[in-house]
Amino acid sequence: MSRVALYLQDSHDLRDGLDYVRYAEQKGFEAVWQAESRLVRDAIVPMAAYAAVTEKLKVGSGVINNWTRNIGLLAATYLTLDDLAPGRIICGIGAWWDPLAKNVGIDRKKPLTAMKETVLIMRRLLNMERVSFDGEFIHVNGIELDVVHGRREPRNVPIMIGATGDMMMELTGEVADGAVLNYCVPPEYNDKALELLEKGAKKAGRKLEDIDKPQLVVCSVDEDHDKAYDYTKMLLCQYMAQQPHIAKASGVSDEVVHEIQSILGWPATKEQINKAKHLVPDALVDKITASGTPTEARAKVEEYNKRGCDCPILYPAGGNVKLLIDTFAQA
Repeated sequence: MSRVALYLQDSHDLRDGLDYVRYAEQKGFEAVWQAESRLVRDAIVPMAAYAAVTEKLKVGSGVINNWTRNIGLLAATYLTLDDLAPGRIICGIGAWWDPLAKNVGIDRKKPLTAMKETVLIMRRLLNMERVSFDGEFIHVNGIELDVVHGRREPRNVPIMIGATGDMMMELTGEVADGAVLNYCVPPEYNDKALELLEKGAKKAGRKLEDIDKPQLVVCSVDEDHDKAYDYTKMLLCQYMAQQPHIAKASGVSDEVVHEIQSILGWPATKEQINKAKHLVPDALVDKITASGTPTEARAKVEEYNKRGCDCPILYPAGGNVKLLIDTFAQA
């Protein structure tokens, strides 16, 4: 594989993350993507830190949501990040998920319309246009990124949608620069995703090849096969319970999901995770993650590449992150 990226969430100390991204850059990784999902760690602060301690590594949000930041602030935030690391910033954005969105007072009605408006207006603002728009969700009147001191030129910030549902995937092909393909799915999941992206691309007079297709891949690497699987099971049981849309896309039975949900609270405790992890079968770990020894993990990631993934974004499920980086080193 010629492209590979690292995905960081909240399981490590933030300062350790700085070490990981510097090491990944040394080892030839293309990018680092910072998660923003639960109410635990926002993406923007770590992205700025990563950009400040690297020179070539691209830095992406994997993914922020399109509901909680006003469109003007959203564009200004990525303008600021691009000031810090010109040409190295990627805006990964997604539709968020319930019950979290609902619990903070957001009604995610018409998610396709809301996402389309966000992407189109965000792109125009980063192109340094003066924008007026009266849509269903975005209402702006003569706004622009009014840079007085600094670079006035349009900013090259690719906008990538983290799509899960079929219609959002098709919309991604139509309006976005790329798709952040889902994790916790088998490689063959990509076949349909690529069909939908191509269908959307044709609406915009584009080809599938015009759309970048990085993919999140849960990856646990250890010289001990069983330890690697154990780390992954701890991660998967949380996602099965808390984000059932991912469980559905993974082909996990409702019975397994409900049993795990009966054990895990919100947020889940370490004790609950250790109690529920045994419910995740080895066959599921095999099917939807790249876990095991370095050789096993590399072989699984290659399966995703063969099914259309342009750049695996490796999500360390636990254990030695630097071993994972070494396993997939390009330099």
